Amino acid sequence: MATLDIPAPVTRPNVLLIMCDQLRGDCLGFAGHPDVKTPYLDSLAAQGTFFEHAYSACPTCVPARATLFTGQTPAHHGRVGYEDGVSWDFPHMLPQEFSDAGYQTACVGKLHVHPPRLSCGFQTLKLHDGYLGCYQGSDIPHWMHQDVHDDYLHFLRHELGPDADIDSTGPECNSWVYHPWIYEERLHPTNWVADETIRFLETRDRTRPFFAMASFVRPHPPLDAPRSYFDLYNERELREPAQGDWDDLEATERDGMIPASVHGCRDAQLRHEALAGYYAAITHVDHQVGRLISALKRDGTFNDTIIVFLSDHGEMLFDHSLWRKLLPYEGAAHIPLFIRMGTHLGDFPAHRSESVVELMDVMPTLLDLCGIEIPEDVDGASLANDVRAGTRLDRALLHGEHAFTVEQSHQYLVSDHDKYIWFSQTGREQYFDLAHDPREEHDLIDDPTCQERMSYLRRQLIAELDGREEGFVQNGRLVAGQPVVNVLAHPLAPRQR
Repeated sequence: MATLDIPAPVTRPNVLLIMCDQLRGDCLGFAGHPDVKTPYLDSLAAQGTFFEHAYSACPTCVPARATLFTGQTPAHHGRVGYEDGVSWDFPHMLPQEFSDAGYQTACVGKLHVHPPRLSCGFQTLKLHDGYLGCYQGSDIPHWMHQDVHDDYLHFLRHELGPDADIDSTGPECNSWVYHPWIYEERLHPTNWVADETIRFLETRDRTRPFFAMASFVRPHPPLDAPRSYFDLYNERELREPAQGDWDDLEATERDGMIPASVHGCRDAQLRHEALAGYYAAITHVDHQVGRLISALKRDGTFNDTIIVFLSDHGEMLFDHSLWRKLLPYEGAAHIPLFIRMGTHLGDFPAHRSESVVELMDVMPTLLDLCGIEIPEDVDGASLANDVRAGTRLDRALLHGEHAFTVEQSHQYLVSDHDKYIWFSQTGREQYFDLAHDPREEHDLIDDPTCQERMSYLRRQLIAELDGREEGFVQNGRLVAGQPVVNVLAHPLAPRQR
């Protein structure tokens, strides 16, 4: 009988990047949430570096993912708000750097780039972006339509017939309405992402290390987790959303029966069902992550792999009577982030990090940990020293922003203990002491004991925005009401790392 040549073990680390869409930073058991159950994610977090103060600088899907892939600030890569249909033409992107370094690369699930199916450096794509209205109309090229380019939709129709619809469950893609998944659980897009990622792991090229991105659309609405997950939460008493002394209750009373309204929901039973549906989607994802862990262990590469878990942004989840994302508050801007190093890669201390970090730091961190050169135009900082030895990143303040409506366009600065917010269209300011008020229930903007600190933060924001094309700063002062732009025409010059 012939003797088979078995490829020698790959010496460079593998990378599995697990991403969720719209998962709050506090919605993990390991993060201390009183209700959400995430045993598999908790086990990974407990074995790695868990970043307590991780943020999305521009907390909606497109700009957050641009930041993750470029390692740049929103102002640098140009996406300072949400806008579909703008081409991604960045010179350096995370998957391309891994491909150029000899890695086999794959993305399964949500990519949310333009044009659709732009590879960004991935060699394998199995995609499902959820429901994106910009790719649904009859006035777009045939190949751009979601019916054509969405792999999951083709899978669902192969299983159920040509009339199968990803929206058959009912709730829309930004709604707080819950309805259980109406098909078999194995056909849910959450299961599909795990299935296709496992298939990649099983059939990959064994002579090269891999960089794989498992990108779940959930817990982003529609809230449609299978009934068994919803039942885990619906009959339980759940923690009430945060309520502050600054909440706009009149807006909720006015708009609170509109399912996709940013001002939440005024019906108590529907709010409870939305909380249960959101938590159900998280536990559903967690159990599929458990399958990925098992696949790596079967494969023999679990301890040769760097596992990173994060989300693009959070969800207000009725905190302060608000719903959806994009806002500078903890519910929307604070994200989960942890890095678990395989035990064969070295002796890395499991710990909770106090570093103030952001999505732009992921690219340089992974390149550093894998021995790949970091492009010069990257703004983010490598967190490798924190992962290796618990050395805190030297960053006192993090800047975030989002251009949107007059009511919601904002700039913010956050530290490991406080946050300053300036709403750029109205001039409204807010200040929160996160160390003592982590749910931002008390706005201290008029507190006389906070004026010195707030004045310092205002000066820091002025320095950050000076020279921006919008004209936020004039004569050394913040100027409200400048025109809102979601994509900068002239991004800032590259900054020094």
